[in-house]
Amino acid sequence: MVDSAQPRDLLRFATAGSVDDGKSTLVGRLLYDTKSVLADQIEAVERASVDKGMSTPDLSLLVDGLRAEREQGITIDVAYRYFGTPTREFVLADTPGHVQYTRNTVTGASTAELAVLLVDARNGVVEQTRRHAAVLALLRVPRLVLAINKIDLVDYDETTINAIAKEFAELTRSLGFPDESVQIIPVSALVGDNVASRSDSTPWHDGPTLLEHLESVPVDGPDVGAPFRMPVQYVIRPGIDFRGYAGQVASGTVRPGDEVVVLPEGHRTTVTEVRTADGPLDSATAGLSVTILLDDDIDLSRGALIAAADDAPTVTDELDATLCWLAEKPLVPGARLLLKHGTRTTQVIVGALGSRLDTETVSYVDGTDQLTINDIARVSLRTADPVPADDYARVRTTGGFLLIDPQSGNTLAAGLVGDPLALVPAAS
Repeated sequence: MVDSAQPRDLLRFATAGSVDDGKSTLVGRLLYDTKSVLADQIEAVERASVDKGMSTPDLSLLVDGLRAEREQGITIDVAYRYFGTPTREFVLADTPGHVQYTRNTVTGASTAELAVLLVDARNGVVEQTRRHAAVLALLRVPRLVLAINKIDLVDYDETTINAIAKEFAELTRSLGFPDESVQIIPVSALVGDNVASRSDSTPWHDGPTLLEHLESVPVDGPDVGAPFRMPVQYVIRPGIDFRGYAGQVASGTVRPGDEVVVLPEGHRTTVTEVRTADGPLDSATAGLSVTILLDDDIDLSRGALIAAADDAPTVTDELDATLCWLAEKPLVPGARLLLKHGTRTTQVIVGALGSRLDTETVSYVDGTDQLTINDIARVSLRTADPVPADDYARVRTTGGFLLIDPQSGNTLAAGLVGDPLALVPAAS
């Protein structure tokens, strides 16, 4: 029996796939099989399915909430779903399948520890599969599941599934995914094969079901093992004898006695205490919000970064980055915007635009004078104030940033310091 009083792990994961691959049905099946749906919602879906002449419930209706999605039968926005099992809780980012919504995939997968990528067993790996895999590799999502859906429509043919698995494995290796980080699971979301329950129709599949894999995969992301970083959110000073620096540990682990450096100023000091509202801690890891006390009385404020002294990020006002452009208005060199990095915001000027990622061929191509919506390209940036930044490939949290419109405050782009997707440029 599971002790309900024990805290459960939390896994953040995203789904992606081409239109009509059955992504919404798969998400609906997960919600249905984990009993995360209210009885009246199930009854409504069953009635709607009967009205449509379907013999089985159309579980996609559980998740396609927007009216435009219901009318078109597609997902056009990132929808966050919350569900759980006795052993783990889940936050699922259900992302769109259309190519014009690549920016939504970037948004949904940016905080994911795992991504479930769907393909239709009848079609196999298609251009949109390659596009999504490239975006997931760019964002350094550490674990990937290929869910080969609709296996009932290919008569559960092992040869067909193996051919798709082989092609996908070649793709993920070319993108830098280690073999052990990729899991391939044949499923039928419509009838439930290998989603929450093992299917008798696939005796040749000796791997886990999708839910078994989601429940058992390690939840520690790459930031847990990275060097310590904590952007200062707020300075706590209730009295003359207390000064604490509050924020969320972005990466690594911090303990009393650790030597740290405060950036961008560069002051070195020692951590004397790590605490929360419940009292002092022996250590704090990535994702935990804490207050840190330092040995020296250093004048620092919101926007500063406390980092491991022996492995600090580079402080610079020039960034070579990869940019995912999210706005309707194109980006041109010379644009003056705001850059938000951690808890610090500063002015930035866009320099040269470099090669652009062709997500269809999964390669970089030269020659672009502007970035339009959904474009991903290398850029150079100059900031008004120095920024302590890591390469995104090394530390996701302090290697990422946003570009913001100074007039409207709208987010224009998601940026990744360095080149997380080290691909060879396409031949001209």
